[in-house]
This record gives sequence, C-alpha cells and structure tokens, in this order.
Amino acid sequence: MVSKLAHVGCFKRFCQALLVWHIFSFPCLKTIPMKRLTGWILAGMALLLVSYKSFENMDAVVTAIRTGNVNQLSTFFDARVDISLPDKSDTYSKTQAEMVISDFFSTNEVKNFKITQQGESGGIIFCAGVLQTHAGDFRTTLFFKQKGDKHFLQEIRFQAVE
Repeated sequence: MVSKLAHVGCFKRFCQALLVWHIFSFPCLKTIPMKRLTGWILAGMALLLVSYKSFENMDAVVTAIRTGNVNQLSTFFDARVDISLPDKSDTYSKTQAEMVISDFFSTNEVKNFKITQQGESGGIIFCAGVLQTHAGDFRTTLFFKQKGDKHFLQEIRFQAVE
C-alpha cells in the first residue's frame, strides 16, 4: 500500500515537471506550437536581459554634450583623453581636455546631440551620434573604459559632416 502511494506521488511530481517544461519540447512530442514558440521567446528574452550590461551614466554624458556643459562632461574624463577635432588631434590630460572641449563648444555653439548607435565591444563602451551646432553638424564618437566600478571617457571624436 505504501509503495503504491509513493509511486503515485512520484508520478504526480513527474507530470508537474513535464507540464512546466512541455513548452520547450521537441517537435516529436505533441505540444501546441504557439506555446512552444512563446516559451522559447520568453527564455531568449530572459537570457538577453540577464546578459545585457548597461552604462548607467550614459544619459548624463549625453545631456552634458547636448547642453554643451563641459564641467558636467569632464567628470567622466579619464586621466588622459584622446580628442580628435576637425583641425587637430592629440592626447590631453584631464584639465587640458576640459579646456580643448570648452574651446570647441564655445566656437561651435551646441544646438542638439542625437545618438545614432551605442554598444559594447571588447570591454569598451561606445556611443556615436550627431552633434548639431550653429556652425554645422559633427559626427561624434565617445569611447568609455571601465576601471574598477566606474566608466571613464578615454576618447572623443568630432568629425565634420559634409
């Protein structure tokens, strides 16, 4: 009698497990295709969300560029920053970079900044967009590298859009 009840309990648990995982079953098993597709989509989205790394301060950097606020932008500068402008390109210290960007923003009064692409490649977070100024548009690219728990702006490029 006890063994019969034990078998029924095991069978019940086994059926419950099958009920949960039937949406991931193989085509040879009879399942409703829509449930199977939904299950795979949900599993894929969960994996995508878990593996996605975001740079929390990207909004602050974009706002600083959009408003032409060099003081706010400089808080994200690394100790050395590569800056490429249409007429010059060099590596600057944090304070020198602040002066170069300030000079660029005063010469080219910022109207807006629109992000066109952002992502991560090899531990480098990048953001590309179009900086709209009164003097013309500039294709702008930002490269960030993580050091410890913070991201630092290591390179910024401004290329005139023709």
